[in-house]
Amino acid sequence: MSSRRQRTQPTALQHPLLRFSLLVFVDLALCAMSFTLAWLLHADGHAAIPARSAATSLATLLVCRIAVNLACGVHRTSFSLASLQDAIRVVVAVGLGSLAFVLAPLMGAPRSPRAVVVLEMLMTGAAMLAVRFMPRVAQTYRTRFARLRRGDVRRTLIVGAGAAGEMLYRDLQRSGEHDYHVVGFIDDDASKWRNLVSGRPVLGGVPALPAAIAKHRISNVLIAVPRDSQELVRHVVTACTGLGINIKTLPVSFRYFQDRGAGAMLQNVSPEDLLSRRRVAFAPHERSAFAGRRVLVTGAAGSIGSEICRQLVELGVGQLFAVDINENGLYLLEQRFRREAPAASVATYLADIRDAGRLDALLQHCRPQDVFHAAAHKHVPLMEAAPCEAIKNNVLGTRNLLRAAERLPVECLVFISTDKAVAPSSVMGATKRVGEIMTRDVARRSGIRGCAVRFGNVLGSDGSVVPLFKQQIEAGGPVTITHPDVRRYFMTIPEAVSLVLKAAYGRYGELCVLDMGEPIRILDLARQMIGMAGLVPDQDIEIVVTGLRPGEKLNEELMTEDEEVTLRAEDKIQVISGPPPPEHLWETIATLEDAAGHEDAARALEVLQVIVPTYRRPAP
Repeated sequence: MSSRRQRTQPTALQHPLLRFSLLVFVDLALCAMSFTLAWLLHADGHAAIPARSAATSLATLLVCRIAVNLACGVHRTSFSLASLQDAIRVVVAVGLGSLAFVLAPLMGAPRSPRAVVVLEMLMTGAAMLAVRFMPRVAQTYRTRFARLRRGDVRRTLIVGAGAAGEMLYRDLQRSGEHDYHVVGFIDDDASKWRNLVSGRPVLGGVPALPAAIAKHRISNVLIAVPRDSQELVRHVVTACTGLGINIKTLPVSFRYFQDRGAGAMLQNVSPEDLLSRRRVAFAPHERSAFAGRRVLVTGAAGSIGSEICRQLVELGVGQLFAVDINENGLYLLEQRFRREAPAASVATYLADIRDAGRLDALLQHCRPQDVFHAAAHKHVPLMEAAPCEAIKNNVLGTRNLLRAAERLPVECLVFISTDKAVAPSSVMGATKRVGEIMTRDVARRSGIRGCAVRFGNVLGSDGSVVPLFKQQIEAGGPVTITHPDVRRYFMTIPEAVSLVLKAAYGRYGELCVLDMGEPIRILDLARQMIGMAGLVPDQDIEIVVTGLRPGEKLNEELMTEDEEVTLRAEDKIQVISGPPPPEHLWETIATLEDAAGHEDAARALEVLQVIVPTYRRPAP
């Protein structure tokens, strides 16, 4: 209790009443001195001041000043955070006080010379502004000089000379808990060039960055631009690549500035900032579609599955059943929801989708209305080395889930697919293609609303290229790529999952493909990530080409030649129609099960190609 009292009790100068009284006294003293000096200047320093009239005029002036100052609230100004609005308030109060003093003779007060009134007004205004702003100016320079004396300052440019950039600069100036020395601003708005923002010059647009970095010996670039300016972020990263510059970005949203300063929110530029993707929003009627639902998610401990779980909880589902074979990942997911959403009804279940009996019992126990199937083996090279394991998990596990869902029955089942299922060159891609086919077939023959959702790579998912590049850069390199011309589609995990949920509850069709935008060259991504770390590609970090791995393609596709778009929904969801499932599908899958069960990889791959004729098996 005593410690809390020590933290909240103000010091003598911070006590509100004492501070108010002191500021009123200082303002009156400044006014009196200004009035006396104005009389002396008016009299040219020789004529005596008429004592009686001067005293009466001074008393009248003090009454006018204190009344107007109190009415305008100039005594509530914060010394450390004095702003332009505070300066305007002081100027208005001084002007109104002088006007009241000029009108006072109408009430019988003695009249003062106009020169005295004008001089007093100017001097009082200047003195009151100095009292309120000098502490802030002194603190700013004291902080700046202390930072310069330490000798470890980082000469810095701020990209963005708008409100956010100026706010970031002011926050950095007030704080001594960093080592950024802001030299100037960069902004693509040509009307701001050569202007001063908070005393720092706008040095030009993004094309001028390399020259400004060299001229001013810059080591850091801070990006303060609107949240949807990924194209500008990419241009900044490209301009700084090879210069050894450390880049940080500010997640700009003014509501974030209410509780903490902008400088404290600076974070490293992430690969997600390079994607020109908009955040996916759910309309109220879409949110209501999720409310109260019982939903089961397989692969819930993975990067996609866990994000599905998070967004479902956020959207207000009634009960969430998280299923995975990864014991440790499932435990961590459970702890995360206990910490972040203690009121949510989340149950975790350890289960292997290859165990048909376990899946049947689990669905009968949970009785979910909706199922999201994200469990899968997804690493292409590993599945090439163990094709029978890929078939057991990705094909037979999916079949087990579909059968259990059909027997219950569930209302909706969503199968998470991949662009590698299009004209697959890998076992993983072929098995995911079979999963699509089975899901569509079950949807056609039963009352289940089955939907396969196909999309490309997601940034930051477990085992993807971005975490690998980060680890390699942190280790000092080399960064490895399989081929200089490899291109991949990318989107963020939250965006991919949001679109999956929209596709599931939008009832669009049996196969939906997410619009992934333009593919990104992996070599460019590697160079940009090295540049974002403040390092120079091929100089500080070597980039090594290792060659395409088994099952990999140079370019991925999102649709096959015999598929066509029948509907575009939500701008980023394409509904696809394709050929019907092959005849004797389930009998062929039984043959595939027999081959995989006997570890006959050659026969299993032959059967797999019967189901997926576009599967291009690697040469033996």
